[in-house]
Amino acid sequence: MAGRLDEKIALITGGCSGIGLATVELFVAEGAQVVVADLQDEKGKVLEQRFPGRVFYQRCDVVEEADIAAATARAEEAFGGLDILFNNAGTGGVAAGVLDMPAEGWDFTQNLLLRAPMLGMKHAAPLMIARGGGSVINTASIAGLEAGWGLAYGVAKAGVIHLSKLAAAELAVHNIRVNAICPGVIVTPIFGIAIGMERPAADQMAASLVDAAGRMQPIRRAGAPIDIARAALYFASEDSSFVTGSHQVVDGGILVGPRNSWDPETVTPLLAALVGPTQ
Repeated sequence: MAGRLDEKIALITGGCSGIGLATVELFVAEGAQVVVADLQDEKGKVLEQRFPGRVFYQRCDVVEEADIAAATARAEEAFGGLDILFNNAGTGGVAAGVLDMPAEGWDFTQNLLLRAPMLGMKHAAPLMIARGGGSVINTASIAGLEAGWGLAYGVAKAGVIHLSKLAAAELAVHNIRVNAICPGVIVTPIFGIAIGMERPAADQMAASLVDAAGRMQPIRRAGAPIDIARAALYFASEDSSFVTGSHQVVDGGILVGPRNSWDPETVTPLLAALVGPTQ
């Protein structure tokens, strides 16, 4: 049975863990050849061993343009070109508000989460044009759509959403589609890394967040990396051939409204104000 990505070549940044890893596994299962760009060398080697000849690992720090250029070049050297780019690498960025924001933390967060996807498209697009077109998928976030998830992170992710629209308009003439995914609370190591944990500890912490995450939205289970990987597969495949410049929210319903809109045990704030405190 043919896969949805047969004969397609993909580059996935941050592909050694979390959402990136789930996407690598799904893309390979659907027939793609994949270059994984990450900083986790041991995990990258394991992926090459798991999928010999189908996956190649390229060490890549996405805040360095030369590394991004090398990763796209690796796709051409290893497989002959590039059809799909998933700009996925990132962390939570600097945790600070307006009043105490360190300039260097702000700059790093924007470089990692917003500048890097732009540079990824800059270097990937010529390879896609040479193959007649392609698909770019950018990881944004619900943080780009509402407050409450971090200042620098939210601004960067809002930028990713708009960047995707602008790039979609520019690249449509080359048959390159550009779309964004806005994950909600997806249980990955990003939460531990955001508070300064080393990668192994962050990996372990992720499992402990499953129950808590499932209580935060109408769909009463934690979001998993595979949920985002499936959205990425849709955008990567011909199923979305008429879709560009869009952003898909994959959040378990967390943005549908305030908690009282979906939790019958939560009183509407207006009603609570009218009734007053209960005895």
